[in-house]
Amino acid sequence: MGEEVEKEKGPSLVDVSALDIYPILGFFINILSAKAWQYMGLQVDPKTKKILKDFDKATLTIDCIAFLIDKLTPELGEDDGKRLKTLLTDLQINYVRQRKAIQK
Repeated sequence: MGEEVEKEKGPSLVDVSALDIYPILGFFINILSAKAWQYMGLQVDPKTKKILKDFDKATLTIDCIAFLIDKLTPELGEDDGKRLKTLLTDLQINYVRQRKAIQK
């Protein structure tokens, strides 16, 4: 019975100010990576439902992700650190590919 009541409530809100800095940085990295894919034109912008490319914003976003990963990695386990570095590498490689594609 208690389980049914819990399902009816829906998702609960999280007080972000109560979180430690490391989960917050991880959250920012996830948000920024989603925006980077959008700025490179590799994901649809959910607001406009269009593919848009803005390489200046993509550069800024990827640079911010690199900075955050650099600060966060020493506090993570080996697997999480590798996962973040792989994410950054994927973003950087795709950025180069997308820039080259429009220069042709």
